[in-house]
Amino acid sequence: MGRSTVADYLRRAEMAGLSWPLPEGLDEEALERRLFPPLPPSKGRQFAEVDWAAIHRELKRPGVTLALLWDEYRGQQPGGYGYSAFCQHYRRWVGRLSPVMRQRHAAGERMFVDYSGARMAVIDPTTGAARPAEIFIAVMGASNMTYVEASWSQTLPDWIGAHTRAFAAFGAVPALVVSDNLKSGVIRACFYEPEINRSYAEMAAHYGT
Repeated sequence: MGRSTVADYLRRAEMAGLSWPLPEGLDEEALERRLFPPLPPSKGRQFAEVDWAAIHRELKRPGVTLALLWDEYRGQQPGGYGYSAFCQHYRRWVGRLSPVMRQRHAAGERMFVDYSGARMAVIDPTTGAARPAEIFIAVMGASNMTYVEASWSQTLPDWIGAHTRAFAAFGAVPALVVSDNLKSGVIRACFYEPEINRSYAEMAAHYGT
């Protein structure tokens, strides 16, 4: 998030009479209404149309959020949409896209695993030096229950270790583990007969998944 966005949030919080800690019972929706109240009707007010397709493409990049894109948009269009209206128009645009098939998962059936793609800096508390860490993510298909951990690499020991710790965190082993063809787990990707890394296959056999 850019400095200008942070400054805008602080200004809005001051105008809304908000300070830290926030009042009890103030949920995210109520907070957004306080920070981004609807603009009063302005007869004939027109906004330049936003390239929502470009916004949609940018959101697929690691680390890109609607808040960041809105910040860039307001830098180019200072009198343009507020954050709430920007998000609302984007969601409406997305709602007009071609429908996709909704996947349904039985509880406990599938655990989806992958690395996030974007690395995160971990600060050494002694030296203050930053070291990039890989972010492992495991998500249960039915509940969206998520396990996340940082490791120094995507090598096989870290990959398998992250799986075992995810099983422990979930308190159960799923019937299926669905990997996104990471080299540590899948030697040769194939829709029908993928070649699985031997150690990874042995881990799956050990846990019965």
